[in-house]
Amino acid sequence: MDPLLTAAGDRLAAYHDRLAQLVAVDSGSRQVDGLRAAADLVQTWCLAAGMAVEREPVTDPAGAPLGDVLIARRRGAGARRILLAGHLDTVFPPGTAAARPFRIHDGRAYGPGVSDDKGGLLAGLAAVEVLAALNLDGYGELVLVCTPDEEIGSPGSRPLLRTLGAEADVALCLECARDNGDLVSARKGVADLEVTLRGRAAHAGIEPERGANALLAAARLTVALDQLNGRWPGVTVNVGLLEAGGRPNVVADHARMLVDLRAWHTDEYEAALAEIRRLVAAPPVSGVRAELAVHAPTPPWEPGEGGHRLTELAAKVGAGLGVPVSHTATGGCADANLLAEAGAAVLDGLGPIGGADHSPHEWLDLDSVVPRVALLAGLIDLVAAVGVERHVPPHERMTTA
Repeated sequence: MDPLLTAAGDRLAAYHDRLAQLVAVDSGSRQVDGLRAAADLVQTWCLAAGMAVEREPVTDPAGAPLGDVLIARRRGAGARRILLAGHLDTVFPPGTAAARPFRIHDGRAYGPGVSDDKGGLLAGLAAVEVLAALNLDGYGELVLVCTPDEEIGSPGSRPLLRTLGAEADVALCLECARDNGDLVSARKGVADLEVTLRGRAAHAGIEPERGANALLAAARLTVALDQLNGRWPGVTVNVGLLEAGGRPNVVADHARMLVDLRAWHTDEYEAALAEIRRLVAAPPVSGVRAELAVHAPTPPWEPGEGGHRLTELAAKVGAGLGVPVSHTATGGCADANLLAEAGAAVLDGLGPIGGADHSPHEWLDLDSVVPRVALLAGLIDLVAAVGVERHVPPHERMTTA
């Protein structure tokens, strides 16, 4: 058997034990105590693997604590810095770990966060241990970063991720592979938009003409935003929440909308956002004013030459191990987008195979753990040896063209 597969197999029992411990901790976004408890576990395992560990508390833009970013480092004998990126937070509320505890059935593990992203994060640590066991230290430095806020757009971790991405030659992201085994080679950009509309209240029966109906403006704006779908290929605009008014006999003086914008390409992302700004600036009801807030804008990750090269190298390593490697683009964004924006060549989906993320049925294929850990370790070793061109974000390509 290939030494990488053998060494990964030697780590399987420890992987199972760690996964059970980590899934047993409630660590939903903003559950700071649970997130720090999860980070404590990972820190213990990283220290045992010979990694130096640092923790940095992060907050959201309003100053509310989000938990700690954990950064673990291991020096090698080479020159290239390779970043492994995963996250500790889940989408599940407190009490989920007890209500739906970790279990194994028919070769699959189940539990909150088992695939997204606790299983992937632990695969990254296992790959570090495999390389150490085989004395494969051709990298300059391996850096494992574990964030506490990815599921809410990494509002606190962004500055650190951009710094780490700028310092890294390559970022290998530990979200689990798609349920068919695909790696992830591109992701849509996302912007979470909040529209606040303010009108003027009036009696709906006696003098409605004195009012300015914010609800009506929001409804018409919803239609206008929906009509942006299809204007640019791959751009989607979805109004997911509309709140307005309070009583049927009062002209609504306020409304609030939450909107999701996604796009494959930077130019289309920026064009759609500009058009949304234009629509919001001119509400379709006289007397109504509107404001737009853009939360956690995350640009598209378009792979570029470095990303394409990484998929080729992953396929080469997979062929040597007998592990089929394919890849796809996905409409969901992740920390991979931010790392690519910072200039690292990026490949994602390098955790084991999993599926049904964000649902009570989330699962991880335990038979995929050994081959996927071996694939990740082999890819790190190959990238350390041959190198990959750093990523040039699209806006920089246009500037230098």
